[in-house]
Amino acid sequence: MTRYEIDKAHSRFGFTAKHMMFTTVRGQFTDYDGHVEVEGDDYAGATGEFTVKVASIESGVQQRDDHLRSPDFFNAPEFPDLTFKPTAIVPTGNDHYQVTGDLTIRGVTKPVELDVTLEGRLDKDAWGKQRVAITALGQVNRKDWGLNWNLALETGGWLVSDTIKIEVEAAFVAEAAGQAAA
Repeated sequence: MTRYEIDKAHSRFGFTAKHMMFTTVRGQFTDYDGHVEVEGDDYAGATGEFTVKVASIESGVQQRDDHLRSPDFFNAPEFPDLTFKPTAIVPTGNDHYQVTGDLTIRGVTKPVELDVTLEGRLDKDAWGKQRVAITALGQVNRKDWGLNWNLALETGGWLVSDTIKIEVEAAFVAEAAGQAAA
């Protein structure tokens, strides 16, 4: 079993949402941790866990970021972390997988599905380390986790879309033998 730790310098946990029904807002979380454990090349049998610090949310607008951290949305003071734990990984094609997992936000856990592409594997990088990179895409309805705040627009519609697209680019580095966490 090989344990891969997330390479924070080469990863991104991002999202997009619609603002006023047609403008796309992009954001990301900048403080996160995670790992996967893989037996050989059996990615379908991989296990793992990811934790994201809600307070690290960034969308490019400080006022919006503060609002997203507030009780109207993530409520970072009361629920500082969101977590994702894969529960099933099904191969769907060459280097493509459907990953189902439990996403916990604001203390609410719901299953989500992500389309994951294995972008590459390097058995030995310039520093002698083994690396793996993936892209994961999916979408969720934010209201499923109690992120309900919104504002009706005078012309009809809503300020914030219910659908949030998840966009993850993650690189992982294998731990050296004997370094696995207890």
